[in-house]
Amino acid sequence: MRIIIAGAGDLGFHLAKLLAYEEQDIILIDQDSTVLEHASAHLDVGTIRGSSTSVRILEEANVAKADLLIAVTSIEDTNLTTAIIGKKLGAKRTVARISNIELLHQREKLDLKSIGIDEIISPESLAAKEIKRLVKQSALTDTFEFEKGMLSLIGITVDENCELKDKTLTETAYLNPDHNFTTVAILRDKETIIPHGNNCFMLNDHAYFITEPNGIDRVMNLAGKERIEIRNILILGGSKVGINTARQLSKKYNIKLIEKDKEKCFFLADELPDTMIINGDGRDIDLLKEEGIDHMDAVIAVTGNSETNIMSCLVAKNNGVRKTIAAVENMDYIHLSQNIGVDTLINKKLIAANFIFRYIRKGQVLNLTSIHGVDAEILEFEIQPDSKILTKELRHIDFPKTAIIGGVIRKGVGYTVRGNFQFQPKDRVVVLSKSECIHKVEGFFK
Repeated sequence: MRIIIAGAGDLGFHLAKLLAYEEQDIILIDQDSTVLEHASAHLDVGTIRGSSTSVRILEEANVAKADLLIAVTSIEDTNLTTAIIGKKLGAKRTVARISNIELLHQREKLDLKSIGIDEIISPESLAAKEIKRLVKQSALTDTFEFEKGMLSLIGITVDENCELKDKTLTETAYLNPDHNFTTVAILRDKETIIPHGNNCFMLNDHAYFITEPNGIDRVMNLAGKERIEIRNILILGGSKVGINTARQLSKKYNIKLIEKDKEKCFFLADELPDTMIINGDGRDIDLLKEEGIDHMDAVIAVTGNSETNIMSCLVAKNNGVRKTIAAVENMDYIHLSQNIGVDTLINKKLIAANFIFRYIRKGQVLNLTSIHGVDAEILEFEIQPDSKILTKELRHIDFPKTAIIGGVIRKGVGYTVRGNFQFQPKDRVVVLSKSECIHKVEGFFK
């Protein structure tokens, strides 16, 4: 597949990195020679310096033969124009990154496909949806449901109260007598471990599990966590992510939003009638105390400054807030959450890159999600009648060591699996896989 990516910033680079493992023919276009040199040095991609709205540049990239043109520069107009021109020049499919949420809500009315834009994505809107998902399971660092909760991906922090601490997976088997959860990943510092029997849970690890519905409480009990009822939420920052988050959460929760720009506060008050808007600086500890931070169940920091977001969440933790989420611009920060005390760090560009990757894989993969900071993807496949995975029991299948099967949904019921499991056609299989072996994993399900 020939894929052209316009924009070699964080989003474009991460997307190219995911696709490079797939052995796709990738061309990156950007006007900044520095980011192109960085991409060229780290990835197996072609690069072209210039504007993606230039017909000459797109023709140089052989856009007429492109299966997909993805425009993800930081400028919305450039992305829309690139997609329209690229489609006219022969690109089979086009995706454009936008910042105007109104376009998302009016996509059907505007019939964007008729002018050459097949798909639009908003990193801000996707980040707000991610935050909403994280708030839902408040005691967990991460959560994702398959088939309306028939299987779930959950994440916990291994602390002093966790029964798993200092035990290997083999040694913890007795703690899972009903076999209703499977450990699929351990994040230790910046290292992602696909665990096997001799791997050990250590203090401050982030551990991730695929669970059956009744396995969630079991894991939480082992981790020494209890479900937290979320009612009061403080959002710091009236950014686009902040506005979208408040809009999505205000129907169910009591929301306060702090924004330091006084003029913007008037705009926010009109936009968010169900949210209390406060003019002030989210870094001001006295203001946070004044606004009852010690009575908040969750704090979500989404200002434009990563350090402010992190520090505000640490202040919140110090004041007894149970759930904290901070947005960070620097992707390298994502790995820090387990060490600094913030429950979850999110990066909107990383979320958007994974969303586009899922869009590209649609048809082969039923579902795809990523875990914050973990160098692996969670995929859901449906087994075909002639799939290679049907030939043997799980223990006898030569599955890649850098991937693990977490569970199966069969006829609407979720199961975690053991070595003697025999797969059947139409089973939906949930797999955690490092990016470099996704292509190999796919081979078992075709």
